[in-house]
Amino acid sequence: MKVAGCDIGSLTAKAVIMENGNIISQAVMRAKARPSESAIDVMQMALDKANLARDDIGYIVGTGYGREQIPFVDQVESEISCHAKGAWRIMPSVRMIIDIGGQDAKATRLDDSGNVARYIYNDKCASGTGRFLEIMGEALEVPLEKLGELAAKSMEKLSISNQCVIFAETEVVSLVNEGKETADILNALHHSLAKRVASLARSIDVRQDVVMTGGVAKNAGVFSALSEALGLPLKALDGVDPQIMGALGAALYAEEKVQERQKAL
Repeated sequence: MKVAGCDIGSLTAKAVIMENGNIISQAVMRAKARPSESAIDVMQMALDKANLARDDIGYIVGTGYGREQIPFVDQVESEISCHAKGAWRIMPSVRMIIDIGGQDAKATRLDDSGNVARYIYNDKCASGTGRFLEIMGEALEVPLEKLGELAAKSMEKLSISNQCVIFAETEVVSLVNEGKETADILNALHHSLAKRVASLARSIDVRQDVVMTGGVAKNAGVFSALSEALGLPLKALDGVDPQIMGALGAALYAEEKVQERQKAL
């Protein structure tokens, strides 16, 4: 039976369709103002890719910031548990997951069975989130998807000291006015973000293997800076887009529910 997971975040919406334990379709799009519209559109994108209709899906689980607003799901699960389930399926050796989302940053520690043992998140300030990078990219006139690529060209080590996004943006403008290279400023921003997230992760005891999930995981600059800040190499979830990890975990929950039903028959 085909199942699906739908993850509606603050910045992006994701959907995954699975059959017999395999991903047969996936979709990612920019989130709209209304979570319900994002959910409908991203699920339709995934269905169209697989040449399926909604009635072909036996069970759907929702997750993410807007999970309570998804009109077609059979149940909802937290993004923490969904990212954990998705990452564990891809890499059973994972013991910590770091997810830098659009509006928060989360660190989750797993036990040896893949269950969530501890977690912590910061949603009080944008400085440790994907929104921080988006704001700074806009200030520097660099597209979000190009930040990591450009930061890799950095030749001078700079630092961003302000914790607040507003003051950090002012600091960035000052560096620009001083004639500092954009690549060097971006590299400093990545390390500033990484230090905040690493501090969050260390508060619940970092254990290897550590992976990053979410869209920010595709930024090579943040990935490298976070490895440095933690003092250990992050592992890449090879073969799967880290941005769909929450939707994948939701689909795996749906798969479990279908299996439970089949056993009960």
